[in-house]
Amino acid sequence: MIFTTSEGSFESTVMFFGLTNSPVTFQMIMNELLRDLINIGKMAAFIDNVIIGIENEEGHNELVGEIVKRLKENDLYVKPEKCKWKMREVEFLGVIIGLEEIKMEKEKVKSVLD
Repeated sequence: MIFTTSEGSFESTVMFFGLTNSPVTFQMIMNELLRDLINIGKMAAFIDNVIIGIENEEGHNELVGEIVKRLKENDLYVKPEKCKWKMREVEFLGVIIGLEEIKMEKEKVKSVLD
């Protein structure tokens, strides 16, 4: 987003999430940057959440490298402390995704059963 002022142009380095369409815009950016990788079914992106599903470590490392490279080339970044690396199961958008199955979070199931 670029603003023009009397002092010149100002380009923000982060997206202002108070803006109404910011999440939609950011999702469109992620889809465009990662479209070919998403289309082959080895990863998914939802706003600022990325999940990678590859069975072998070498392919996983290559894909992580490619994703980080594309983000960096477009002035986006990853906070390593917020990442979970090489997990067998991971929570993603309210479900647990593993190598062999997708299941609901235990807390959500428990509230329905009780």
